Amino acid sequence: MTQPVSSASLLTVAVLGCGWLGLPLAQALMAAGYPVRGTTTTPSQLLTLRDIGIQPFLLRLAPTLLTTDADTLRVLLQGVEVLLLNVPPGRGPGQPEAYPVMLSHVAEAAAEAGVAHVLLVSSTGVYPDEARPMHEDDAQASTEADSHLLRAEALFQGPTNTVVRMAGLMGPGRQPGRFLAGRTGVAHGEAPVNMVHLQDCIGLLLKVLELELWGLTLNGCAASHPSRRTFFTAAATQLGLEPPTFAEGTSGGKQVDSSVIRQLTQYQFRHDDVVAALSYC
Repeated sequence: MTQPVSSASLLTVAVLGCGWLGLPLAQALMAAGYPVRGTTTTPSQLLTLRDIGIQPFLLRLAPTLLTTDADTLRVLLQGVEVLLLNVPPGRGPGQPEAYPVMLSHVAEAAAEAGVAHVLLVSSTGVYPDEARPMHEDDAQASTEADSHLLRAEALFQGPTNTVVRMAGLMGPGRQPGRFLAGRTGVAHGEAPVNMVHLQDCIGLLLKVLELELWGLTLNGCAASHPSRRTFFTAAATQLGLEPPTFAEGTSGGKQVDSSVIRQLTQYQFRHDDVVAALSYC
């Protein structure tokens, strides 16, 4: 009879950013037996983390860290073997350029604490919007925001860390039907969509951790790539919202290839058909 794995034999993991993805990810890590620490920027969320068994920390990253946040970051990372970094860049004025500066504080603190591995959740937004398959070595700074994202990735790219670039996120609480509903003259109606469901984001990250796949940059994306017209029309219709209309004669658009992570992890996606996955959002 197989004995359950003792948490003492598993790596201690810190999830920096227990939000839409980070919180269910932290719960999945706990279910797998990992001791988990987690951060939030919301004081009321501390009790939520504590009540589900996550050691909670209140932490707000900024280009210039407050002394209290710098201390919290240092305490958070003491004795941590894997840092799962899930803090997306903000979208407001000045946010993209602030992103690599904020993450540089994390990189420095992780190095000082002796964290063995960092698993960074990044974005397939680093790929150019060109009508061809995009592999991991195709990233380029097409915009200023892309440049800052690549600078942030570079902080953690090395033999002991891994970057997973997730495609467009979908799942409970993040319903794609609301993204373009009611809009008119939307461009690139025939361009392929690149999406990944929350359940598969979690499954992929757990596999990378379980198999100790370090020193890599990987794409996380569903295998199906329906057109924007097909996908967003179906997504809005499912929610009873007015579907978007698309401009005629527009195509283009990248198609993110996720074959490398599939081969390395042998992970079986639960939601490779992203239109069917709309029912699980």
